[in-house]
Amino acid sequence: MSAALETLDRMNTALAQSQNGQLPQSEMIRLWRTQAASLALPARFDEVLQPLLDRIEASVLFSEESCSFSQKDLLANLQIWADKARLRLSSPSAAQT
Repeated sequence: MSAALETLDRMNTALAQSQNGQLPQSEMIRLWRTQAASLALPARFDEVLQPLLDRIEASVLFSEESCSFSQKDLLANLQIWADKARLRLSSPSAAQT
């Protein structure tokens, strides 16, 4: 397994731990920000990830779902991002970009 995919696995583990209450969201966000920077992904991935992490950070201020921030939806979108990143990192063309 490539180093990038191992990094993505650590990010996914942190996401799962955060969703289960085993890791504070602030720690998960910190890990995602630092680890994502080391992934060799096109700029558009970062353009999507950073605002998403910002919204998750803001949603921590609300103890329940609000009309502005649904933590469940934001975390689901983070998982979608991770799934797309895995596809990109696993594709043969990823080594060429």
